[in-house]
Amino acid sequence: MGEGSVLAEPGWAGAMRARIVATGSALPPKVLRNADLARMVSTSDEWIRERTGIQERRIVADGIASSDLGTEAAQAALARAGWDPTSLDMIVVATCTPDMPLPSTACLIQRNLKATRAFAFDLAAACSGFLYGLAVADLYVRSGSCRRVLLVGTEVMSAIMDWTDRSTCILFGDGAGAVLLEPSTDGNGILSTHLHSDGNLWDLVCVEGGGSRMPASAKMLEGRQHLMKMKGNETFKVAVKMLEATAREALAANHLDVKDVDLFIPHQANVRILNAVAERLGLEPDRLVVNMDRYGNTSAASIPLALDEAVQAGRVKPGSRILMAAFGSGLTWASALVKW
Repeated sequence: MGEGSVLAEPGWAGAMRARIVATGSALPPKVLRNADLARMVSTSDEWIRERTGIQERRIVADGIASSDLGTEAAQAALARAGWDPTSLDMIVVATCTPDMPLPSTACLIQRNLKATRAFAFDLAAACSGFLYGLAVADLYVRSGSCRRVLLVGTEVMSAIMDWTDRSTCILFGDGAGAVLLEPSTDGNGILSTHLHSDGNLWDLVCVEGGGSRMPASAKMLEGRQHLMKMKGNETFKVAVKMLEATAREALAANHLDVKDVDLFIPHQANVRILNAVAERLGLEPDRLVVNMDRYGNTSAASIPLALDEAVQAGRVKPGSRILMAAFGSGLTWASALVKW
């Protein structure tokens, strides 16, 4: 099992760290409701709501890819910050549904934005990808190598769904979220990040086909091995444990108690997981940010989407302490504590 953390002394104004300047998001207009899924697989609106908390999710139109959603989210964040794309130094894209194996989705977004000065790359940590990206962006800013960073979480999960498998296809949706980061020395910004992985649990959530171990072939397609498989019960148990542990890790690293947290933004995987973690942490429902009832699980996009919604709704204020936590395929799990 691997792990990593980036820490700064809480409240020390002299510490260079990255702060989030602006947020943005993008969602496809098409809504796929539970009733629609009930006509596709053996399920019902009631069954899905009870087990997941999801009522509907967004699905892209034909021809729309992760770079399209990511570009739209990035443009929204850039407009709010008043930044010219040519001022960006780095673009990091967290995704497990890239447009294509080569080149990176980040390079395609760079092209779309005409961000000619930025270097760009993808980061693959599935649903934990945004927080992994946040840690990487923070390190580049702290080092002084970059002053303006774009971080995007974008997914077209519908592209890897088996629409005959009700255990997975009911859970996921498409979307993108983006944040802009710059240096801060006033005590605000990313206080710490905490990253973990355990490759022994790789098969809990996976897409086995399409890579170098199982290249594309007629046999692979016939076996539907290019689509997502998930061991739901095992994943649920591990997720609750990991999310609670890494959330507490972030609090302990910053000498804070759960009562000091203004908002908790977890990865939007399953409402039962979210409620279980919040209960274990002793966090009141009004401090929990939930949007999966409308969007489902959007993997690396879920936390930046939820953050953008919270910002636009006025739930995030100067000085707000925001705790974020995620888990995903790999397995990976991560947390971050941000002071707005």
